[in-house]
Amino acid sequence: MSRFRLQPSPAQEAALAEHCGHARFVWNLAVEQHSHWKRGRKSAPGFAEQCRQLTEARAEFEWLRGGSIIVQQQALKDFHQAMANFFGKTHKRPTWRRRGQAEGFRIVAVKPGDVRRLSRHVGEVRVPKVGWVRFRRSRTVSAEAKSFRITRDRAGRWHVAFATIPEPIPAPATGKAVGVDRGVTVSAALSTGDLLNVPTLREREKARLLRLQRKLAKARRGSKRRERVKAAIARLKARESDRRTDWIEKTSTDLARDFDLIAVENLTIAGMTRSARGTLEAPGSSVRQKAGLNRGILAAGWGRLVTRLEHKAPGRVRKVDPRYTSQTCNACGHRAGESRESQALFLCVACGHRDNADVNAAKNIRDTAVGQTVAARGGAGFPEPVNREPQRDLLLVG
Repeated sequence: MSRFRLQPSPAQEAALAEHCGHARFVWNLAVEQHSHWKRGRKSAPGFAEQCRQLTEARAEFEWLRGGSIIVQQQALKDFHQAMANFFGKTHKRPTWRRRGQAEGFRIVAVKPGDVRRLSRHVGEVRVPKVGWVRFRRSRTVSAEAKSFRITRDRAGRWHVAFATIPEPIPAPATGKAVGVDRGVTVSAALSTGDLLNVPTLREREKARLLRLQRKLAKARRGSKRRERVKAAIARLKARESDRRTDWIEKTSTDLARDFDLIAVENLTIAGMTRSARGTLEAPGSSVRQKAGLNRGILAAGWGRLVTRLEHKAPGRVRKVDPRYTSQTCNACGHRAGESRESQALFLCVACGHRDNADVNAAKNIRDTAVGQTVAARGGAGFPEPVNREPQRDLLLVG
């Protein structure tokens, strides 16, 4: 997926916002129809039936008829694909869309002439009933793109994303393996000893965000002042999200270029970040602390980092069992919870080996993945580690 910043004129921005409203309206109607279904009732209407109902609605309502049938039908098609993903147990059930959140629409059957280059850094894309809309051409747009999605984030910025399969980064063929231990204090600790952290808001930005959140709490709902404060908060949040995305892209690219094997923990992030509130009958405990941990995990970009690694280095990412990786000494193999003296220090109670706790865990992750690769290939490829010295950082293929 190649994403670019759109640069619409004020008139085009209004037309794009209208497309977003139509797509949201059609999507929510489909959600409502399916929400009424229960066992024993007639099944909810399928895609063909809903398209027929959409035609009737367009004939009756002028404001809906003024929009693009392509945008509206594609919203229905996207909904049915989301339902298929839900029944296939790969995604959650589709929910309501709210104005200002997840705004966007998709255009399919894109022809080569629908995207053109104006200059080195400027391109144009043709949008139904809007015309040619400029975007910042920060890199080449693949000619294989058959669809694109236009979105608007909470900060009011427009983007266009072309659906293309990116070319994987070739392996360096040096025989190097690396383990990646993801954490909250240290976003990614590598078995090479590198400690990487996701850039966040600066101290002045954090202080401003806190002031804005206090203003928002005092502002009257529906007032223009509240809208201005919400927009300012959204801009700060977007800045933080952009920095996280940039870090994930650069880190995943560097790992894919430098190592033949990338080992990570097999973590169920959705389960780890589930709320601890519980129910009215059985309320949870330490809810505020758990909420803070959840925010830290999501801010560290654990899931997106692995997803991008799998995109850029397909077949070279190994997920290993995370159990006891932080309690096992990489030098002697002794396992004891007491060896992890603090968040940062690992001091083996058996051999006295001293290391950064996250780096020690990353080395164990790497060694486990290399051992699994050797077993799967019948001894070929990465050799099984024999020398378990504390200062060893990389495994070389013989």
